[in-house]
Amino acid sequence: MKMAPMNTRITAIVACLALASSPALARAAKAHGPHARTAHNAAATNPTGKKAPAAIAKIYAAMPAAERLSIQADLAWIGDYEGAPGGDFDDGRVIDAVKLFQKGGKEAGILSDDERARLAAAAEPSRAAVGWRLIDDPATGARFGLPEKLVAPLGASRTGSRWTSGHGQIQIEDFRLSEANLAALFDEEKKTPKARYVESSALNPDSFVIAGTQGLKNFVVRAQTSGGEVRGITVMYDQANAGIMAAVAIAVANSFQGFPDPNAGLPGQKRAVEYGTAIVVDRSGDLVATRGVTADCETITVPGIGHAERLAEDKTSDLALIRLFGARNLQPAPVGSTGQGDSLTLIGVADPLAQQGGDAVTKETARLDGQGIAPAPKPGFSGAAAIDAQGRFAGIVALKPASVAGAAPANGQASLVPADAVLGFLAAHGIVPAPNPGPIDQSVVRVVCVRK
Repeated sequence: MKMAPMNTRITAIVACLALASSPALARAAKAHGPHARTAHNAAATNPTGKKAPAAIAKIYAAMPAAERLSIQADLAWIGDYEGAPGGDFDDGRVIDAVKLFQKGGKEAGILSDDERARLAAAAEPSRAAVGWRLIDDPATGARFGLPEKLVAPLGASRTGSRWTSGHGQIQIEDFRLSEANLAALFDEEKKTPKARYVESSALNPDSFVIAGTQGLKNFVVRAQTSGGEVRGITVMYDQANAGIMAAVAIAVANSFQGFPDPNAGLPGQKRAVEYGTAIVVDRSGDLVATRGVTADCETITVPGIGHAERLAEDKTSDLALIRLFGARNLQPAPVGSTGQGDSLTLIGVADPLAQQGGDAVTKETARLDGQGIAPAPKPGFSGAAAIDAQGRFAGIVALKPASVAGAAPANGQASLVPADAVLGFLAAHGIVPAPNPGPIDQSVVRVVCVRK
């Protein structure tokens, strides 16, 4: 489904004319400029009704719904997808958009971990251009993303909250209906108001999505149900603004969680209980970890050993020094000899949700690309040790959580704090590497940070 069926040249001209009175929209249009060609090329080569290959669709179907929605939104952000929201990977247009992103490489239609990280990074400038931020709306209890540089709060509606642009080109409204029937609401939304023309719609057991036109505006509605209640969101925007808003509308709809897990927190906010990895650096109880994992902790614990306290941090290297009190006979890590090369083995303790409640020390293979690590390891590996192909200490993993809303942790972006920086940090605090260290996997422990 093509939200605004017009060729690229006409879209650019009309959008520029329409946006002249809106500085925020104009700035966002400029930021989207480099991607304008791909959005319409992708849509033009994907006729409505095209199905994805069954084998590829099955692989995506096995992914968490939040990840499918996020991938589709990111493809829209970079201009490679301009179709219906809702994360339907049976739609061949989504797979074609993936292949378009993979152009120049292996166009498999399935994203590797490295490609997924690159896609998220490529989408970030477009998100930043519109002031993208996830919010929790207390009026409905729903969670979703808003383009805060494009819209401002308009106040409460009868069933939720409203946001609009300065001249009403963009309108966003969420709603909450008690004792509502999802299927009946689906039929009603397709027919009301009469000016609506539905181009795409899908009804699932617990959600629906509808997209089309309403007068001179495009619209998207997405809703979810739980326990007899329906919560949803409607995005409407002038067709002249489709060059920007087609991607934003998909992102708003795909980010919508009518009934979010209250314990999951918003992406970008620190978790109330965070799991990470630390490395033992001497026998008296000193451990090195990352600042992010140990920041703002009410308590820090190393399970099975005891409580710890953060003694020092270094913002440049993103490292923290913590000390286990009362711990004895710990096995220091072999951090004295620095490794080199691009091939790495990462040794850490993954988040319990990433290993079915377990606490095992595990290994993952990766490669160094500049200071980045690909693929990014599992959540919980922030602070993990990295060793080179010869088993020498190469550095410490710093893992930035992915900005995906959802209950389960998601792989984020990883970088390497080099061994030299780690040794410099330790030396600054009077810690000398042990002369006879043991295997490094015996020196890696889980740390648990509990925040208020």
